[in-house]
Amino acid sequence: MTNATPAPKKHRFWTMERKQSAAGWAFLAPASILIFIFSFYPMIQALLISFKKGLPTNLVYSDPLWRNYQFMLKDKVFIQSVGNTFTYLIIQVPIMLVLAIIFASLLNNHDLKFRGLFRTCIFLPCATGLVAYSMIFRTLFTYDGMVNALLLNLGIISERINWLNDPNTAKAVIIIGLIWRWTGYNMVFFLSGMQSIEYSIYEAARIDGANQFQQLIKITIPLLKPIILVTGIMSTNGTLQLFDESVNLTRGGPSNTTITMSHYIYNKMFVGNPNFGYAAAMSFVILIMVAFLSAIETKVGDKR
Repeated sequence: MTNATPAPKKHRFWTMERKQSAAGWAFLAPASILIFIFSFYPMIQALLISFKKGLPTNLVYSDPLWRNYQFMLKDKVFIQSVGNTFTYLIIQVPIMLVLAIIFASLLNNHDLKFRGLFRTCIFLPCATGLVAYSMIFRTLFTYDGMVNALLLNLGIISERINWLNDPNTAKAVIIIGLIWRWTGYNMVFFLSGMQSIEYSIYEAARIDGANQFQQLIKITIPLLKPIILVTGIMSTNGTLQLFDESVNLTRGGPSNTTITMSHYIYNKMFVGNPNFGYAAAMSFVILIMVAFLSAIETKVGDKR
């Protein structure tokens, strides 16, 4: 009696693994296409336009190709805008993030009454319209504004300060406005991260004699490192692309001493004689700065 040889199994093309892979690509494809159209394609076009010169309707390649980048190194206003932007970045971002962590730590206290009200009040500036809050700040910091009146009544200053017409105080107004507007936004990220930490850890630390500051330094901040990294990168990117405050608060003045890179790009592209090639070159430099600083922050902050 002979044993029959079993027929070889046919390998189906649409296996379960391939079906799952195809389904994944089907879900990713629309978002990937949109990201390419609205992000990567404009980046490529900006790079190509940055090598061109001439009227917006008749752009031709420069000779040499890097002419716009050469001119950028000699452009005093652009160099000043870079310095202004990095001044805002170095001063405003650390203060804002530290305040956001402190507010989140205070509002994470389960024994605090009216926590919801306080959270709403701190977050509300983020929901305020950019133009509206800029006009309010301009009114507050005018020569005859409420800030000067308050400081005079308290005896802090002896004469009124012309806030928006002095380079240093005008920069200070922009920094104050940024901190006021975006601290609550970052606080929400930190607060959500703190709420994922077991409250029993804080109770145990309190029993061991740790005060709130020690809990913040020894428990909260180490556990929030990934969120601190994300908020740091977002804040850096947002500050390097800062536009609204420079335009609406100080108009870039006095004498371009508060102008930002994005504001200067806007002026070169839409104000006076448009220079699309030079504006594209500057925008591409901002892209490189954002990518470079984000990579450094990721390398330094993520120890995995």
